[in-house]
Amino acid sequence: MRILHFFKTYYPDTTGGIEQVIFQLCQGSRVLGVESQVLTISQDPSPARLQMADHQVTRAKENFNLASTGLSMRVFSQFKEMAAEADLVHFHFPWPLMDLVHFATGHGRPTVLSYHSDIVKQRTLLKLYGPLMKRFLRSMDRIVVASPNYLASSEVLKPFADKTMVIPYGLDQSAYPKASMETLSHWRKSLPEKFFLFVGVLRYYKGLDSLLNALEGVDYPVVILGSGPQELELKAQAQKLQLRNVLFLGRLDDEEKVCLLQMCYALVFPSHLRSEAFGISLLEASMYGKPMISCEIGTGTTYVNIHEETGLAVPPDSPVALREAMHRLWNNPEETQRFGNNARARFQELFTADRMCESMVQLYNEVIDLHGTKNKA
Repeated sequence: MRILHFFKTYYPDTTGGIEQVIFQLCQGSRVLGVESQVLTISQDPSPARLQMADHQVTRAKENFNLASTGLSMRVFSQFKEMAAEADLVHFHFPWPLMDLVHFATGHGRPTVLSYHSDIVKQRTLLKLYGPLMKRFLRSMDRIVVASPNYLASSEVLKPFADKTMVIPYGLDQSAYPKASMETLSHWRKSLPEKFFLFVGVLRYYKGLDSLLNALEGVDYPVVILGSGPQELELKAQAQKLQLRNVLFLGRLDDEEKVCLLQMCYALVFPSHLRSEAFGISLLEASMYGKPMISCEIGTGTTYVNIHEETGLAVPPDSPVALREAMHRLWNNPEETQRFGNNARARFQELFTADRMCESMVQLYNEVIDLHGTKNKA
């Protein structure tokens, strides 16, 4: 079976949660007889084709970017060519250009769409894009969301509930590097023995301004792993608040990330808007048996992190609630350890890459069979 994944960005250009999900699907479904390719766009697509682990990535030139939406002329012909050789196209939403490519090329292939997030920030764009978006969603054979929470709370998905199913994201721990003794030794010397960790791209919806406000007047060490558009603003805020125990590490490689996940006391993940549809960092923390603090925003974050079971869920954009949650974990190590153990058990039950890939490949087969039946009719 040949699957074409289509999304606006991918490795090695960017390293977000959706990219991680696509990577896991491409790699994990190989043992199930699936050959995957990824088509994306890039500001610097040189080389245009490259190998990422065991799958091929094709990059079309991004001509310009409007309202965080990359646009490319070359991607239309590239998609048509690649879709013609695929058994099914797997779209990853949202990306308005993707809708245009789908209709303009008339590719006729079976389709699955992973609905990763509602459009939250670009409200003006959504008013213009809404009719095309609804037509696009209506044209999909099946839609996939990563949690029942998101399906229940998304107004956009309600008209399409009859063809939407839940397949949680999953990770493969064996695909992560093992932290060497040298790397562990380096970070043990560089960091406090006990600290909270944040992992992610520093974006507007991550709620890090609330986290910094929560730390005013307290000394809990917090390590922030990641870079992004809010980085300078957040560093300025930390300086203004005179926070002495916040360390911005920037973007590090996967081995160092694994090392920090193993060392941290707990993960704090203060995303406060629905743009945070799931939280791959929460999965990573669960995989390494770490308790979590997250916000209740009606999305998959509290499908991964169950309040009072795997950690604590607090109201969004509330520095006081974040501070109280950090205080509780910091001063209750036995409870914190229990949360971490529960998180690891829940990961093993629901969030492995094997489980995700098996469910997705089963869906691929069903959609391809359905398409064949329709064509015969």
